[in-house]
Amino acid sequence: MGFICGFSVATGAAARLVSGYDSYGNICGQKNAKLEAIPNSGMDHTHRKYVFFLDPCNLDLINRKIKSVALCVKACPRQELKTLSDVQKFAEINGSALCSYNLKPSEYTTSSKASVLCPKLPVPASAPIPFFHRCAPVNISCYAKFAEALITFVSDNSVLHRLISGVMTSKEIILGLCLLSLVLSMILMVIIRYISRVLVWILTILVILGSLGGTGVLWWLYAKQRKSPKETVIPEQLQIAEDNLRALLIYAISATVFTVILFLIMLVMRKRVALTIALFHVAGKVFIHLPLLVFQPFWTFFALVLFWAYWIMTLLFLGTTGSAVQNDQGFVEFRVSGPLQYMWWYHVVGLIWISEFILACQQMTVAGAVVTYYFTRDKRNLPFTPILASVNRLIRYHLGTVAKGSFIITLVKIPRMILMYIHSQLKGKENACARCVLKSCICCLWCLEKCLNYLNQNAYTATAINSTNFCTSAKDAFVILVENALRVAAINTVGDFMLFLGKVLIVCSTGLAGIMLLNYQQDYTVWVLPLIIVCLFAFLVAHCFLSIYEMVVDVLFLCFAIDTKYNDGSPGREFYMDKVLMEFVENSRKAMKEAGKGGVADARELKPMLKRR
Repeated sequence: MGFICGFSVATGAAARLVSGYDSYGNICGQKNAKLEAIPNSGMDHTHRKYVFFLDPCNLDLINRKIKSVALCVKACPRQELKTLSDVQKFAEINGSALCSYNLKPSEYTTSSKASVLCPKLPVPASAPIPFFHRCAPVNISCYAKFAEALITFVSDNSVLHRLISGVMTSKEIILGLCLLSLVLSMILMVIIRYISRVLVWILTILVILGSLGGTGVLWWLYAKQRKSPKETVIPEQLQIAEDNLRALLIYAISATVFTVILFLIMLVMRKRVALTIALFHVAGKVFIHLPLLVFQPFWTFFALVLFWAYWIMTLLFLGTTGSAVQNDQGFVEFRVSGPLQYMWWYHVVGLIWISEFILACQQMTVAGAVVTYYFTRDKRNLPFTPILASVNRLIRYHLGTVAKGSFIITLVKIPRMILMYIHSQLKGKENACARCVLKSCICCLWCLEKCLNYLNQNAYTATAINSTNFCTSAKDAFVILVENALRVAAINTVGDFMLFLGKVLIVCSTGLAGIMLLNYQQDYTVWVLPLIIVCLFAFLVAHCFLSIYEMVVDVLFLCFAIDTKYNDGSPGREFYMDKVLMEFVENSRKAMKEAGKGGVADARELKPMLKRR
């Protein structure tokens, strides 16, 4: 990607992008070399620093470019020019000729070619775009066709105007509510350890009541319909009534089987739910000892924004790089020939890979900091900044691990995106079988990507603990996850639902505050868009922060699994775990001793992971 950026800059693309160029290949604001067989090339435009389009409103929506002759001029017309006389007067006063180079200002009103070589009248008032030296119309009404292509759902412009005015008049409230969602997310990350047990009981009660209630209603409907007299039913509807009765019986039996299986699963996993509650409690303590973890989403977002800005800028460079080629209209375009014309494909792959790499760096940083916290017996001896120490280890030792893990995700994500693109292009054209196959492949790749993401995250934790390479860490993490499958299922179901409830709580609280504040404006037509913006932002913020919380819980679980393997609490093999997790282990021991089974934590030994310090 560095080569792609360097190539685009070295071939003059940077100057063409920033300074702009005319339809004859001349870069504005500098002296140009003559291009072979191209008229009007090689001109000295040192004093002509701005690109002016003769017909700036003529947009090619398909190719996303302006279909107009471009010239280099000294100044953009700040006022509307209605006639050729106005254009001529502007050229005489400002020294900025807006017609073709072949036409002198004195010939604007007399030449028969002026209608072709001069700008389309009236010339709209324009101003230069900052940093890019293009004259853009001040009034964007000339982009009506472009706007219609983007906003096809608005038939009445007044609707759009009311929505936009609602956002503008409520901008202070929107900013305040966005800040409120940030504060609520941070507070929830600290207090969730105190309410985790309550949330689990609420979830359990809702599931029990929902399953029992649904099953009871189905049996009641079946009994009621069975006892209803059949004599009152006309013969034509008798078969339909019997089919409905049979369907109700099937539904009731299925619901009963589902309820029984659900109760058995909850009975088997009740102790593992206790482990989830304990892990959430310890995760809250982690954020108290490592408060900088709260700001991880900010650093990650900042890094992603910087990279995306670089990526977009390089992509724009690629759009103006290459050799000068004369098109069918006789004007100059810059195109890359040979294998280098496919550079932008690799640039797209780089976007996915490096974005995943940045996210993986966040996972490795969080894993390293939490591992340091867990395996430090006396929390007063923690490093001054465990987060920075984890970043230092990442940069010095584990960049290759993170690069390999993110590359594996990229290999899965690219085929899925290609299939999604094919599916969107063939929409309505493919047959049912092809559509089913495409959707099945997309779904399978999505599931594989999610599984690999979860495995990668645990591999980074194993790397933070053992300092092993990616493949070894992934294998060790996979073994632990398989041997603790029920615990993993409990943490990922109960834990994810608790975090989902947290997101709903933040969105609802922010939305309720928004309704109360917007009520003072007494204008119900402008509520829709501001409230949607606030709720979407609140959900995004809650998702970012609670995803860090979920990451911490997953790291703590892997540390706990390794701790219970290597240590049993005896002298010389003391546990590293927190007191809350210690209580969970002691309760498990007591329960198993009462059942006549000794052992620690479900009496299942974990296969050892090689310690490499």
